[in-house]
Amino acid sequence: MSKRLGWMIAVIAVAISVAARAAEPGAEKIKALLVTGCDVSAHRWYETSPELRRILEETGRFTVYISEEPGVLESQAIHDYPVLILNYMNNQRPSLSDPAKANLLRYVDSGKGLVCFHFSAAAFRDWDAQYIPLIARAWREGSGHGPRGAFTVEIADREHPIGRGAEDFQTDDELYAKLVGDKPIHVVARAYSDWSQRVEPIAFVHSYGQGRVFNYELGHDVEALQPAPVRRLFARGTEWAATGDVKD
Repeated sequence: MSKRLGWMIAVIAVAISVAARAAEPGAEKIKALLVTGCDVSAHRWYETSPELRRILEETGRFTVYISEEPGVLESQAIHDYPVLILNYMNNQRPSLSDPAKANLLRYVDSGKGLVCFHFSAAAFRDWDAQYIPLIARAWREGSGHGPRGAFTVEIADREHPIGRGAEDFQTDDELYAKLVGDKPIHVVARAYSDWSQRVEPIAFVHSYGQGRVFNYELGHDVEALQPAPVRRLFARGTEWAATGDVKD
């Protein structure tokens, strides 16, 4: 790592740590850190990341901080947050440093929450031995989707805190299919893919050590994030990852 990049990461880490601690006295809101800053050109992270923050903060239950420098994952400051959201795919950037990888694994294993949003499932291909078990299902060779279009999302578990009170709904989005991974998952929502000719999990959870991981495949762009059921699932999944439950 260059000295300049190391300095930038240190500054960002201090800033988010101070922000998180400043919000603590008397605060009941969940502090979330959204890590973003790069993706393939079809995914406008600079539009979807602010929208994800808006979705969470509109619930009145979150305060969301955004870092566009994924090197912040090296910092101990991330442990000040109950939940971390990845809206990041290192398409034109190097992978995470070894310290960042190790720190992220420690973060989740210690009991924190992780949200893997949309194409973050395709990130860090050099790190498959640890990253795929961390997020449970990843976009790798053979994965894909058909043309963007309308499809029905089925709530697979209405008893789970994320799916509680939800109904099946229609959305217009990419429907990811044939994701890679063999770790057991608990599917909250699913949809039938004409491309794969099978039912695909699109909102699912699993445990990693003492931590909780929510993998959410919807959300190609800001338009795809507008339907109320899409927003609701994302917010509830993030809350579940942070706390292990959802307040109704």
